Amino acid sequence: MKYCKDCEPAQEIHSVAYLSVVLGWFDEPLFDLMEFIFRNTAEKISQKITVPFFKLMVFLKLGRFTGKPDEKDTWRTKCFWEEAERRGIKMREFHLGPIRDGFIAEYEKNGKNKTIIFDGLPRPGFHESAALKWMDNKGIMKKKFLKEGLPVARGGVAFTKRKALKIFDSITKPVITKPNLGSRSRHTLIHIDTEEKLIYGFKKAKKLSPLVVIEEELRGFLFRGTLVGGKLAGVIKRDQPEVIGDGIHTLQELMDKENERPERKGPIFHKIVIDPDTEIELKREGIKMSDIPEKGRIITFSQKTSRGCGGTTTDVTDIIHSDNIEMLEHVGRFLKDPLVGVDFIIEDITKSWREEQHSGIIECNSLPFIDLHHYPLFGKAQNVAGKLWDLVMPESKTD
Repeated sequence: MKYCKDCEPAQEIHSVAYLSVVLGWFDEPLFDLMEFIFRNTAEKISQKITVPFFKLMVFLKLGRFTGKPDEKDTWRTKCFWEEAERRGIKMREFHLGPIRDGFIAEYEKNGKNKTIIFDGLPRPGFHESAALKWMDNKGIMKKKFLKEGLPVARGGVAFTKRKALKIFDSITKPVITKPNLGSRSRHTLIHIDTEEKLIYGFKKAKKLSPLVVIEEELRGFLFRGTLVGGKLAGVIKRDQPEVIGDGIHTLQELMDKENERPERKGPIFHKIVIDPDTEIELKREGIKMSDIPEKGRIITFSQKTSRGCGGTTTDVTDIIHSDNIEMLEHVGRFLKDPLVGVDFIIEDITKSWREEQHSGIIECNSLPFIDLHHYPLFGKAQNVAGKLWDLVMPESKTD
């Protein structure tokens, strides 16, 4: 797989991502029919068929089980697995060639055994929220949230450049382009204020999705709130790789000093690097590496907040305004789903979103990276994995 900077922090095979979106348009009616037919027996069928299938694949030496995370597992998987081990839950991951993230979890207490099978992260029971079909679709989410009175950015979804330009002309600049389906800011471009930049961003997003979102750029910082069982389990602030000027040192010296931070030696947080994209960003900000930024000025090196390119995270769970908690939990009630990651932008998390003119929700994630809350660079960790286990296996709950 060819490396793609726009896919950071986790690489995607462009053709596979694009094709999966297209196939989703055709197979959704089939899945709806299967759910209707088997809605009362699907959980039992799943339990009876899935495990024997896994075992058959292992017997045929086409698949294998692992009893602990490996270097290819995500940090989301690792933190969830660590919490399982702490509770005495036995976890196994099934691998079929390059395919992974299929899990069997078993817990025994007082002679009673409970087994669950899940992909990525578990949800309680079989009956899934109807919102799972669309919550990751940014275009549909935007329309539904607007009707619900939830704050979102103005904009729309385009299949063609002509439609993209029409949306661009109808909204306030600067704007953002991003794939209609996808997460972790892959192939997203911000600070777009010209038609030339718009077409560039449109083509970038089009590599992952047939449909491209064009929307107004909200003002503020990026936050991720994770809901478990409809309640806010943690909020993390996600920052681009940046330094703050002191009026004494050059930008190069400030970056070198920041890169000395021990946490940046990996494997979670990484050093800030200078590459062509960084040079474009610094040019936009009107500064060179040899310049001395004035005291208090924030200099960013990338449009991305990814930890892989030098981004940082700060836990803000204890300082979020009560109106913002209610807004996020309103999302959970509306989606009727027990596990949701909500990305939103706001200037000051300690103030109500109602006071912010350019704040709003930018996307929802049905398979959120809960590790963001477990391994913040600044602030205290939030045990979101523990809250999720409390929900799906309450028998394992510890005091």
